[in-house]
Parts: sequence; C-alpha cells; structure tokens
Amino acid sequence: MSAVANELVTCTRDCKAITIPYGTETLLFKDEKVYVTQNLGGSFTVQRDNGQLVRIDGKDADAIGKEIPPEAKVFKLEYSDETPRDDKEVEKDVWFQLKTCYDPEIPVDIVELGLIYSCKITPHEKGGKKVDVVMTLTAPGCGMSTVLKTEIEQKLSRIAGVKEAYVEVTFEPPWNQSLMSEAARLQLGMM
Repeated sequence: MSAVANELVTCTRDCKAITIPYGTETLLFKDEKVYVTQNLGGSFTVQRDNGQLVRIDGKDADAIGKEIPPEAKVFKLEYSDETPRDDKEVEKDVWFQLKTCYDPEIPVDIVELGLIYSCKITPHEKGGKKVDVVMTLTAPGCGMSTVLKTEIEQKLSRIAGVKEAYVEVTFEPPWNQSLMSEAARLQLGMM
C-alpha cells in the first residue's frame, strides 16, 4: 500500500475503469499515457491527460505495468462453524479491513477520514456473523458510493466467520472535517 507521486505510465492494454467522482464506467486504452496518483487499498487512481481521474481495480494492475496488490487478491479465510469466532475477534478484523478502503481522491483510509458512523456485529441466522456498517461520504453527490459500498462489502465478506456484510450509505449527519482523526488532518496538512 502506498501513495504514489504522479508516476507516468503507459497502458499495456485496454482496461475498464471508473470515473471519479461520478462512478461511471469508462475505458483506458492501450498506449494511453496516465499518471498513477494513488495506489491504496488494492486499487489505483490514475489521471488522464485531460485531468480526469479514474479508478482501476487492482486485478487490472498489469494494464498499467503494476503487480496486483495483495489487498486486491480474492480469498476467503478458512472458517468452521464448529469453532465460532468471538464478536471482538471479528470486530478487530472488520476494522482492519475497513482501514484498507480509501477514498479514491484522498490518500487517507475511510476510518481515519471519519466516514464510518457505526459497525454492528450480530449472529447470522445460518451461523457465523453478520456485519452491518453505516457510513457516509465526504460529499453527498459523490458517484463513488456504490463502488466504495461494494468494495467494503466484498472485503468484509472475506473475514473468517462472516456470512454476510451490508453497508448502508447515509448523509445524516453530513460529514465534515471535524470527523477526521488527528492523524488524517496531519497527513493532509490541515494542522
């Protein structure tokens, strides 16, 4: 995981991407030159010559000459219903996974940004745990809400013992900079 300072790369093949902040699908084209501005949480944010930011899924890292980040590799931790996991163990893993999710425009994880309003772990009717997360975004009109919601649900579903993960996106109360951690404000030069 690392933030990248505008590394110029040439696309080696056509690649699907998501526009930021609109969340619409687009294509990067073979031989197109882009600047990698961020490589955090298993995805890449790149900037096109026209200034447009797009997000590339980590599984497509080869399209920009990179290796697939470990956070982007799909896996499911081994788990047996015969040895149930304690809620505190699962909650620790949930917060760890949430800290691997990043706003595609800001090189700070969603926990430090103060986007997570609550996290609730309950027994799932079919065994294991259900994780319910309530979160917000830095801006109500952000089209990336579905992208982030899906990423978070996928990462939480990988946790041993989690049968279901659900993320609710809310704008009540609205996010503001006071919700950011001191570390996030320091990292963004706001202190």
